[in-house]
Amino acid sequence: MPYIPPEVVEKAREMDLLTYLKSYEPQELVHFGGNTYCTREHDSLKISNGKWCWFSRGIGGYSALDYLIKVKEMPFMQAVETIMGNVAVSPPTYMPAQKEQKPKVLLLPKANRCATHAVEYLHGRGIDYDLIDFCISTGRLYESYPYHNVVFVGQDRRNKPRYANLRGIGSDFIGDANGSDKHYSFGIPAAFESDTLNLFESAVDLLSYGTMQKLDGKDWRHENLLSLAGVYKPKARIEESSLPVALVQYLADYPHIRKVVLRLDNDPAGRIAAATIKNLLTKRYAVTVDIQPSPQGKDYNDCLCLRLGLPITKRKERSKER
Repeated sequence: MPYIPPEVVEKAREMDLLTYLKSYEPQELVHFGGNTYCTREHDSLKISNGKWCWFSRGIGGYSALDYLIKVKEMPFMQAVETIMGNVAVSPPTYMPAQKEQKPKVLLLPKANRCATHAVEYLHGRGIDYDLIDFCISTGRLYESYPYHNVVFVGQDRRNKPRYANLRGIGSDFIGDANGSDKHYSFGIPAAFESDTLNLFESAVDLLSYGTMQKLDGKDWRHENLLSLAGVYKPKARIEESSLPVALVQYLADYPHIRKVVLRLDNDPAGRIAAATIKNLLTKRYAVTVDIQPSPQGKDYNDCLCLRLGLPITKRKERSKER
């Protein structure tokens, strides 16, 4: 009966999946964004921070051995022999251990008793009351005290607040709350499972698109909506660029998504961002760019205001908090 010494098994179990794929199956490894990878065969299998998870199957692990057994469905002894055989021929190149980041503690601004000023501000920019009420009732929107800023809250899949963006009412102030994690930007998942994600630059543009859907008699909760935590600035060379972290996190959290619609601003920065994201996503997703053409405005809120006969809001956004 075949036998493998326990110390050999432990040696095989020490190898993480990222090291294994980079060393012995580099053609199977695809850089997804940041420090996250997926495999060419299974784009819903994500590898990050020493762990891997096959989201579509609900299984995961730490080691390459787990991967060969659970994903490749190799018998245990064959999986051990595969790893150790590769090691004997060519020692692996281990990736430097990444520093474990401490979880950020989000410090949300104090909430005002009511959101009257925030509601009036957003409705003045054309946002439908139903969308505003939905965001308030789900904890995605409130008015801060004492400055009366509009606060857009980004939540994780458990609806826990992880990010907050503040926008001044009647001022150009804009900033993120201390401890904000930009992996979880302001977004609204579809009411029912949808394979389409719409991506916007700001929360106001997201809500403007939803309002226009409602004006057209469509269900605005029909598709996933996500805004970016600030303007995405890719590197000069596309191949050196990483995807926005909020987008990477959302696609990892919702692995059933297959289509991405880029609804970014119609300005040089927005067009460059859309072209870069499309290039980085095209191999794994059906990507379309839908930038609103307008001779007077540059984003979805401008288009909504023009449609409703409202003045377009011009603001010089400041990154510093007061």
